[in-house]
Amino acid sequence: MARAMFDYTKTVLDKVSFDANLFCKEVKKAIQRLLPHEIEELRIWIISLIKQNPELNDCLIYLNT
Repeated sequence: MARAMFDYTKTVLDKVSFDANLFCKEVKKAIQRLLPHEIEELRIWIISLIKQNPELNDCLIYLNT
């Protein structure tokens, strides 16, 4: 079940990656829902996404806490 939430979170983040503010809101939600090891995996995935969309870089501050 938890893995399904992780996959769903990645899908949502990918779909809202056109808007940095919306993306950051979804990252905050994801941090509340996911397990610690999934948050680390999500951080790695977001870093790769930022290479394509540099404007999303500000959202990394939520994952560094």
